[in-house]
Amino acid sequence: MSPHTRDALGGRAAIAGIGATEFSKDSGRSELTLAVEAVHAALDDAGLVPADVDGLVTFTMDTSPEITVAQAAGIGELSFFSRIHYGGGAACATVQQAALAVATGIAEVVVCYRAFNERSGRRFGSGVQHREPSAEGAALGWQLPFGLLTPASWVAMVAQRYLHVYGLTPDAFGHVAVTDRRHAATNPAAYFYGRPITLADHAASRWIAEPLRLLDCCQETDGGQAIVVTSVERARDLRRPPAVITAAAQGAGRGQEAMTSFYRDGLTGLPETGVVARQLWRTSGLAPGDIDVGILYDHFTPFVLMQLEEFGFCAPGEAADFVAADALPLNTHGGQLGEAYLHGMNGIAEAVRQVRGTSVNQVPGAARVLVTAGTGVPTSGLILGADG
Repeated sequence: MSPHTRDALGGRAAIAGIGATEFSKDSGRSELTLAVEAVHAALDDAGLVPADVDGLVTFTMDTSPEITVAQAAGIGELSFFSRIHYGGGAACATVQQAALAVATGIAEVVVCYRAFNERSGRRFGSGVQHREPSAEGAALGWQLPFGLLTPASWVAMVAQRYLHVYGLTPDAFGHVAVTDRRHAATNPAAYFYGRPITLADHAASRWIAEPLRLLDCCQETDGGQAIVVTSVERARDLRRPPAVITAAAQGAGRGQEAMTSFYRDGLTGLPETGVVARQLWRTSGLAPGDIDVGILYDHFTPFVLMQLEEFGFCAPGEAADFVAADALPLNTHGGQLGEAYLHGMNGIAEAVRQVRGTSVNQVPGAARVLVTAGTGVPTSGLILGADG
């Protein structure tokens, strides 16, 4: 059962720096090099140096160990290091882990990072190629023999049920794709800079796994992203205005599996997102109407709609119309569909820019930003706010 009380983490740490490599389809360098470049960029953004860092957090899937990144980046001793599982679901939880370390005095400056050659190296979209024996692999064993071999095929099962229950067509998903690409078109860092799409373009794109089309699926990217977390007090004395971590949460639902939770009571929602939503609202004291910008994990468009519904921005089955109406500024960097697929870490960076007032698609007066991590898996979320 998820917590029923407000936790004590909110407001005790802040993001003080963000940094990234370029986003490409062929980086031409190692994942370790990408990680170090991103870490250095984030530290420079904060006005810190490697010697200031005493903690590192990344994903279990990352190939660059904390001690190796520390050595290569010129960081000295570490008093805290941690990794979060479940792929993209880890994104916001890396920041939560860093905030926990800072708030309890275990570390003073923690850098969260993620770096991969996901296009030129291992491509997640190609699906399961080989797995060592594990309990997680056993769960997949009930799906793989029947042709459900890729993330798109796993999501398609849920998406088809969603459309059936609410009487929708696959065109409902197009509003998310169009919104993301509209923002990417004005973002020079985005892979699809200058290339917006229309609903007709979405409807004409080829099927990947019905009811998902090509433009419902995020791209594949080489790159790295890093986030610097420290105390609010220290962040105030650094180079950039702090983005206060107003609330942070992780969540897994009953009957949870990694992308194949097909045996739960229903397939039209994301219970893991509901767990995160309830804790974020409890801790922050906020409600959907208080959020200025939503940076929602968009590996596949249907799960963006379901996230909006789980967070209470609209009723079940109504999210497509909600997005079409631009009722909430959404994925102002272009998302993973339009900017880059960095396992959600680039979305956290965009939330920081919105709070700072430096986004290329700035929402005037943005002071509270919701960020989510990968869905369909155990997940996480953040609410970032302006200082004071």
